[in-house]
Order: sequence, then C-alpha cells, then structure tokens
Amino acid sequence: MLILSRKPGESIVIDGRIVVKIVRLEGDMVKIGIEAPREVPVHRQEVYDEIQGNNREALTEHRPQLPRALTRPNVAAEPELACAKGS
Repeated sequence: MLILSRKPGESIVIDGRIVVKIVRLEGDMVKIGIEAPREVPVHRQEVYDEIQGNNREALTEHRPQLPRALTRPNVAAEPELACAKGS
C-alpha cells in the first residue's frame, strides 16, 4: 500500500486519468473528490463489498433447470409425402 501525505487542495493522480483531491478536513474526517472517466466504477468500500457479495450469490443460487428444447423430427428419414400424394 502506498501512503501519501496531502494537504487540503492537493491531489494525487492514478493511471493518468483518475484524480483524487483532498477537498477539506472536518475534525477526524477527510473529504475527498474523485474525478474518473465514466467507464471507471467508483464505489465506497461497503457498497463495493455488497455488489461483490450479490454477484457471488447470483452465481451460486440454485436456479430451476430450463426445459429441454423439443427436437425436430428427422425429415430425411420420413417418406416424402408430397411425392406419394401426387402419384
């Protein structure tokens, strides 16, 4: 883990496209601002953990088995009815 010291108004840059800025200090709480491209998800840790848990649960939940598709009869094995009727 990289640990940095920053003052209010100072920033760090991640991967050249994510900026984390220290906005202000309020007692023992730090307010930060995050600028990231729309395609980069940004979540609080507790929200991220909930999403991951829901995803794992969705993968392991028992789902009812889908009915098997009906097979089409083998047309080549049946006599040609159209020809028989015309004769």
